[in-house]
Amino acid sequence: MEQDRLTETVVAREEIYNGKILHVQKWTVELPDGGTSFREVVLHRGAAAVVPVDGEGNVYMVRQYRCALGRLTLEIPAGKLDFDGEDRLVCAKRELKEETGFTARNWEKLTDLATTPGFTNELIGVYLATGLEKGEVSPDEDEFIDMVRLPFSEALRLVTEGSISDSKTIVGLLLAKERLS
Repeated sequence: MEQDRLTETVVAREEIYNGKILHVQKWTVELPDGGTSFREVVLHRGAAAVVPVDGEGNVYMVRQYRCALGRLTLEIPAGKLDFDGEDRLVCAKRELKEETGFTARNWEKLTDLATTPGFTNELIGVYLATGLEKGEVSPDEDEFIDMVRLPFSEALRLVTEGSISDSKTIVGLLLAKERLS
């Protein structure tokens, strides 16, 4: 089979770092040709992200400082799962409420995004939320964000011109465009 010709088998795992958000392991793998190699793998419980679109065709995003990049980013609302196995839709609904104050009547799953499969198992469930109803914003205590409302077409323009570089946001907006048209 084609899969057998390409599949690596994990034969050993070594814990390198065990943190609050992620875990780093060094895996020894058996290669398809019988040789061995090493893989550094970041284990992450996953996350959810939401493209919230109102009845007038506006999308609600968040602007925040991303320390790892050293700059502000414009992203769709998102957050990590609270525990292993948490339903991604439950997480998406919580993050939408926390970061924008909105709840939504309609939810549609767009995809599960493998963020960087070369070294992490992180999957982000990406959803489209419509039928928005406004409520109170309640970000996490260590989360400093500004909500940004802009026409959906403007958000797409920011993607195509390269002003938005966050992968979950790019994927979410482009898939939502297909669903909304």
